[in-house]
Amino acid sequence: MFNKTSVALAVFLALQVPHAVAHNDEDTQASSAQAHAEKSIERIEVQGVRQRLERAGMLSDNIMKTEVMTADQIDNKNAINLTDAINNMPGVRVSNECSMCGVKRIMLNGLRGEQTTILIDGLPVHAMIAGYYAVDAIPTTGIDRIEVARGAGASLIAPEAIGGTINVITQTATENGATLDISMGENGNQKIGLLGTGVSDDKRTRATLIGQFDTRDQVDEDNNLVNEAPQQTNQSFTVRLSHDLTDNDNLLMRYSHVDSEIFGGPMLGEVFADGIASSVGSVLTNFDDVASSQLFENGDVRNKFIGKAWETTEWIHTERDELSLSWLHELNENWNTTLAASYSDHTQDSFYEGFRYYAEDKMLYLDARVNYFLNDQHLITFGVDNRSEEMRSRSSGEGSKDYVSDSFDYDVLGFYIQDTWQASDDLEIAMALRYDSISADFIDPKKPGKEIDKSILAPRVDIRYQHNDEWTSRLSAGRGYRAPLSFFETDHGVLDANLGFEIDIEELERSTSATYTLSYNADHLSVSSSVAWTEVENLARLTETDKGVPLLTQLDEKASVTTADISIGYDVTHDFTLNLTAEGFFYDDAFKSSYSLAPVEQRITFSADYELNDWQFFANAVWIGSRDLAEYGYEGYNQVDGNGNVIASSKKSTDAPSYITVDLKVTKAITDNIDFYAGVTNLFDYTQANEGESPLFFDADGGYDVAYIWGPLRGREAYLGIKASF
Repeated sequence: MFNKTSVALAVFLALQVPHAVAHNDEDTQASSAQAHAEKSIERIEVQGVRQRLERAGMLSDNIMKTEVMTADQIDNKNAINLTDAINNMPGVRVSNECSMCGVKRIMLNGLRGEQTTILIDGLPVHAMIAGYYAVDAIPTTGIDRIEVARGAGASLIAPEAIGGTINVITQTATENGATLDISMGENGNQKIGLLGTGVSDDKRTRATLIGQFDTRDQVDEDNNLVNEAPQQTNQSFTVRLSHDLTDNDNLLMRYSHVDSEIFGGPMLGEVFADGIASSVGSVLTNFDDVASSQLFENGDVRNKFIGKAWETTEWIHTERDELSLSWLHELNENWNTTLAASYSDHTQDSFYEGFRYYAEDKMLYLDARVNYFLNDQHLITFGVDNRSEEMRSRSSGEGSKDYVSDSFDYDVLGFYIQDTWQASDDLEIAMALRYDSISADFIDPKKPGKEIDKSILAPRVDIRYQHNDEWTSRLSAGRGYRAPLSFFETDHGVLDANLGFEIDIEELERSTSATYTLSYNADHLSVSSSVAWTEVENLARLTETDKGVPLLTQLDEKASVTTADISIGYDVTHDFTLNLTAEGFFYDDAFKSSYSLAPVEQRITFSADYELNDWQFFANAVWIGSRDLAEYGYEGYNQVDGNGNVIASSKKSTDAPSYITVDLKVTKAITDNIDFYAGVTNLFDYTQANEGESPLFFDADGGYDVAYIWGPLRGREAYLGIKASF
């Protein structure tokens, strides 16, 4: 039934056999596979019901400015996962907030990571705790494109996206074929990715199979036997099926399984006070809950670690199953309806320097919508959706009589309507309104009643005006909300949680945002400049009580951030392209107080892409401006004395210098179907540890922590790879 798909299946099944493949470090992209296929084997292109309606505009739900990361751009960056791919896109910052566990936060428009919503093929499949670990386990293999829409209410179905939405679009099969991508590099960076696509003989069924395995080792730039970046291993499998039941009906199904393991802290293979750290298992089994009197030689984090391996260990094992279904029915040329459902089951088993924490977060999302062409000027979209989430946790602190669990129930029932109005040939306006009933309940018996039981209206308007053939203005404004429920808000909320979790949450975070963009497009030059402003009420903040219990609370004052950016693209020739983006992020004092790590304030990104016959050269440079870390509450010391008191003269600097990182990649087409590539990330090996500033520190009370971070933690890494299309 699926001609060449059998080839893809055979290779894919080989990928699933344990240890059948070594670790690898590169990405594959469907668009590249298609480009090669055009040059070689037979090609069958199919456009189904869903694709036809998308191209006709009958599934459109927004006209806002949207940055798009294409498959070719992902390929140029050698991006292994989602965070690699979108980092340093305009308005996007991927923040590494822990040198031990490597937790990543995807920040849009300067807002915090938990205020970003990730969609897969337009549907939410990530529960609340999924935005902290395994977000960098989302593979780039099989991604057609990534759409980034900034601002509150940027999606009809994601009003909680105060910062905006990231929509990851999976490759849709339009032909029979397969692509295999294998790479390896320094520091254990290895990856294998497989994409297989097939189209049935009657052209009604399209299948996409995706598999990816990638890994990277720990790095210890300052040689103190404690890593600055952890070891991580990711495995994922995805199947996407699209079937046209009739000429007017399409059924879409997607299933994905992600498995991620992170180990950070003591360097594996080294000897510590409790023996050799030969493996992750040996470190965890040697836990004895008896702390060492001193962790580092002379009490200095820059010296050799002499404590027990478990005392710096952070281990997180994440598994996530995602399932989504969507039925699209075209009633006639004016009406179509969509019924959609998505489900995710996200589990986290973790060990934080002696504290064991397990959580399972299940999320079910249901959506029913109708698109109606009222006339040539108006497309009306209306619908109803429901999101239900249940998080249950257990931990090693449950024996305490005062212990309060962080388990919660979360439920949202929403109604929405949008009018996309083509007011004239030059003016298009989308006006949307959501009404949501929100319930959030921390279920521990010591927390009676519901913390949040609210109803809210969330409007949004997007305007696009075509001044002439070259100039376009876009204006977006809207309101959004979010229920702050996770103790991973802004920091490791579970690290000191043996006494439980204190909750002081009664209100939704509510935001108001506005964005204006002016764009210019000519034959060789494109320019886009944006200004965005966001204000948030009831912004969540993680602190602790006098007893040291993590306390999730909210700011009394409003917090705001303004961003400004300009992007310039110039085609020097048909084969030579230059791009430059300059950005500024401006936070008020309230917003600064809510951050645990200093965000970027100024950034310039420059890239060059040059093709010469069978060669392609890509270079990318990122400049980050200097920052005053004291404005974000940084205070730390490198050394303590024999009594555990900090030594004042060892106080860490709060002046974060500016720095530049450079990435290079070169690709050689060996044949029409085989590419060989080589590259290097962080060419000049710039890390904050190499600059003499360890991310490890002691706070003013002599407590040890791991997040004095302002710069890169991984140094230079070279890689080689090969990509083959069948």
